[in-house]
Amino acid sequence: MLCRQPLEPLKLLNDYEYKIPKIWFYEIKGVQDVATLKELEIAKNLSNLKANIFLETRAYVRQSLATLFHLNPLDIPIDANPGKPPELPLGMGNISFSHCHDAIVIAWHERKIGIDIERADRNFNYIKLAEKYFSNTNRSSNKNTLTKTMILNQWCAIEAAIKLDHGKLAKDIKDWQYFESNKELIHKKKKLHLRFSQINYHKWTIALAYTENTNLIPEIICSSTTF
Repeated sequence: MLCRQPLEPLKLLNDYEYKIPKIWFYEIKGVQDVATLKELEIAKNLSNLKANIFLETRAYVRQSLATLFHLNPLDIPIDANPGKPPELPLGMGNISFSHCHDAIVIAWHERKIGIDIERADRNFNYIKLAEKYFSNTNRSSNKNTLTKTMILNQWCAIEAAIKLDHGKLAKDIKDWQYFESNKELIHKKKKLHLRFSQINYHKWTIALAYTENTNLIPEIICSSTTF
């Protein structure tokens, strides 16, 4: 495992002006070969399952940002403690990442960004979920694939918005309004108005939430798997 303390002083890259979010996709394979001493210490206090996910996500985040900033992965000055929104120093943009049971997705942007990933074939009670949380969804009593896909896409987009806002799922999910046709997400209480993009990527659905006034067409710039 590659492991050492980050170098000081840290180099802030204020000259990056990328206008389109950068997205990386990785299938979970147990990769844990890039970790700082601090991250290894944090992992010791987690369950085996959470520790594995924690180390693998941080390894991929460090590897991805290293290609963007041309730094050693261990020198990426990211603060990404468990249960806390990941942060980069001022001048290095914004980072968001998400995982399901078999994949990790990472997004970087010069502006605030939020990303979420779900398995497209995820088995859940979508009608009950819609009735409980999504009052503005056109629900149907017919349990068909289209309705299930619609609810999954809505859930994914709202989770991405909550990550952008550094909110809490249990607290904020009912306050987000989702407008599929306009690709808009609105939180009236916080007066937040976001746009989102949906990516159907093989066995997964990915949502990206952002602050731009126009809809972006994001692309995955790197994938660990060739489909």
